[in-house]
Amino acid sequence: MAALAALTILTLILPNAATSVPGPLFSTPQLVFAAIVSLVLYGSFVFVQTVRHRDYFLPVAADDEEAHAPPPSNRIAVLSACLLLAALVAVVGLAKSLTPTLEAAVATLDVPKAVVGIAIAALVLLPEGLAALRAARANRLQTSLNLALGSALATIGLTIPAVAVVSIVLRQPLELGLGEKDRILLALTLLVGVITLGTGRTTVLQGIVHLVIFAAFLFFAVVP
Repeated sequence: MAALAALTILTLILPNAATSVPGPLFSTPQLVFAAIVSLVLYGSFVFVQTVRHRDYFLPVAADDEEAHAPPPSNRIAVLSACLLLAALVAVVGLAKSLTPTLEAAVATLDVPKAVVGIAIAALVLLPEGLAALRAARANRLQTSLNLALGSALATIGLTIPAVAVVSIVLRQPLELGLGEKDRILLALTLLVGVITLGTGRTTVLQGIVHLVIFAAFLFFAVVP
């Protein structure tokens, strides 16, 4: 949660306060710095996920959440990497094939084009979202939270460097800074997330609060 808060504020909020370039933009050196920061935070998370605390991110396989799984063999690691790349290509291809249909639907319903991005993001995040849901149903809430928050961290941590490189190479301005409405929703999400996780105890009320914030995000995306 700390890494996610730092990443979102440094890359999505700070551009609105930077003064080198007018508007919610980073200058080229600032954009490079933002890309490096994103990679450092995501790389640190991957180290924790795959080396230091890999047990917290494994699929549900045993009743004992404290049991340590043996490390995979080199063959399994290589095979998993190949399957990961294949799945990534499939998801990106599926998102690309669905984009024209989504754009036509958005035009028909006369809603903002941002809805297309939300739908594509939901599709890309669906696998880890389902894994987090299965872990929660198996009463492994720590695993569920790690998968969900890790998915969000990976999405932002890898997207920022990619779009930064494209922006620099093509010399196209990149508006990273969020609008006022989205900044408010992001701040509210981080605040409620810290309150929810900081106490170590949760009830159904906290879950409903998070769902309400998500519903507000979707509603104001359609009705800005």
